[in-house]
Amino acid sequence: MNILVCVKRVPETGGRVTLSADAREIDTRYLGFTVSPHEECATEEAVRLVEANGGSSTVLTLGPEAAADQLRAAMAIGIDRAILLETDGQDWDPVATAAAIVDAIRAEAAAGVQYDLLLFGNEAADSGDFQVGIRVAIALGLPCINGVKSLEIKDGVATARREAGGGWEVFQVPLPAIVAVREGINLPRYPSVPGRLRAKKKEIERSVPVARQAGAAGPEKIRLSLPAESEGRAEILGTGADAAPAVVDLLERIGVLA
Repeated sequence: MNILVCVKRVPETGGRVTLSADAREIDTRYLGFTVSPHEECATEEAVRLVEANGGSSTVLTLGPEAAADQLRAAMAIGIDRAILLETDGQDWDPVATAAAIVDAIRAEAAAGVQYDLLLFGNEAADSGDFQVGIRVAIALGLPCINGVKSLEIKDGVATARREAGGGWEVFQVPLPAIVAVREGINLPRYPSVPGRLRAKKKEIERSVPVARQAGAAGPEKIRLSLPAESEGRAEILGTGADAAPAVVDLLERIGVLA
């Protein structure tokens, strides 16, 4: 079985986000980068499926040269190959991103590399578009399942489960297929030191994709905006037993005690 997992380089969650002067981009000078959590799980799932069923795995990302760090992190946990669709660092919309991935997959097919399973994260941590995997599936004419929290492969059939209204929806699709997984499908492993050393020695295959725009009918980004920050404060009511009356008074004022 040959698996392709597509990941995205995103700013680390929990960092303080600031915008560029024109409010059209995130200022990344003071941010670290990682892979979206859903896609970390997709990478782990690819490694587990190959371990269980045999075959090989490839990780692909679209981004600047610095995104090679995220590809090497994936190889450090067991991914076999890495492909970087290298850009100048500008953000690509879902239409252009999906088109670039489709072009890369078709180029792989022309070179004799066929993928049985394409894994995506359910959505990116920064933009939350929910679109790329679906667009790739439509372009390639493949079945697609989103929101997957359990995945099994047997006899050329993928059985996927996703949560729905307190229960589970179960899907069975023939391979090749596209599956977008959600965080929680597994617990991603951390790259080991020997794994990182091996990953450093592996070659990352590179190509330069052609950017395709959504067209006149597509949405246009005007600017980004940050949510209003909420302020908080801490009040020390006292220490030890002397604080008890103040705690009781506070609980009465907020309605916990009648």
